Amino acid sequence: MNWIAKARSAPAISPTSASASSVRSKPGPSVATPASPNVRVSNGLKEFLWLIGDVKNARILDLGQVSQATLNFFIEKGYRISTEDLLRSWKEFMAGEEERLRVMPVGADGERVSQATLADKFLETACQYPEENFIGVLAWDLFDYFDAELMPRVMDRLYKLIRPGGAVLAMFHNRTPERFHRYRIVDSQSIELLNAPTLAVHARTFQNRGVLDMFGQFRSSKTFVGRDQLREGLFLK
Repeated sequence: MNWIAKARSAPAISPTSASASSVRSKPGPSVATPASPNVRVSNGLKEFLWLIGDVKNARILDLGQVSQATLNFFIEKGYRISTEDLLRSWKEFMAGEEERLRVMPVGADGERVSQATLADKFLETACQYPEENFIGVLAWDLFDYFDAELMPRVMDRLYKLIRPGGAVLAMFHNRTPERFHRYRIVDSQSIELLNAPTLAVHARTFQNRGVLDMFGQFRSSKTFVGRDQLREGLFLK
C-alpha cells in the first residue's frame, strides 16, 4: 500500500453524459449544520479528500441520494460533481422488468431472464460516463445492497470511470443495520446518516477479505473501523 504515490497532476477531464444530474455552479455561502446524533467522524472521508486534493477542477461522482449539503461541499472546494442514485435506479429498473413480465400475454416468448442478463441490461443505460472521467467516487454502502450479479459489474464499471490516482470511498456494515440510511457530508471529516424509508433489503455483510477481493483491481486500499458498526474503505486506482 502506497498512499504517498497519489496523483499530483492529470490531464483535463471530459464532460459527463446527461444520463444523471450534474452540478457546476459558483459556490454559495456555507450553511451551518445543526448538531445531530447521527453525525459520525469519518477518517475515510478525510483521507479521500487528501488523496484527490491536488487535482484542480476535477469531477466527483456521488452514487447516493442527491444531497444539497454534499453538492455545496464539493462545489465550494472547486470540484464538479455528478450524482446518480444508483440503488434507486436499480430497484426501479427491477420493478419495471417484473411488471413487464406480469402483463406479458400467456404463451408469449417471455421466459424469465437471468439476474446476469438483467444486470447487463441495467448497465446499458446506468452509470454511462466517459472512461477515466472522475477523480473520486462516493459509493456509500451500495455494495451491501446490490444483487450478487450486479455487484461485480458495477465494480468493473467504476474502475473504468476513475482516472489513475483516483479513489473510491465506500462503507460496509459489520452487521445488518437496524434501519436504512442515506448519507450527506457535513464537513471535511464528518458524515451524517439520514434515516430514510427502506429502499432495499440489506443483502450481505462483508468480511475484510471479501472487500479486498472485490476491489482487487485497485492498487491500494485502506479501511477504517468505527464504533457504529460501519467500516469505511478507501481504494486507490
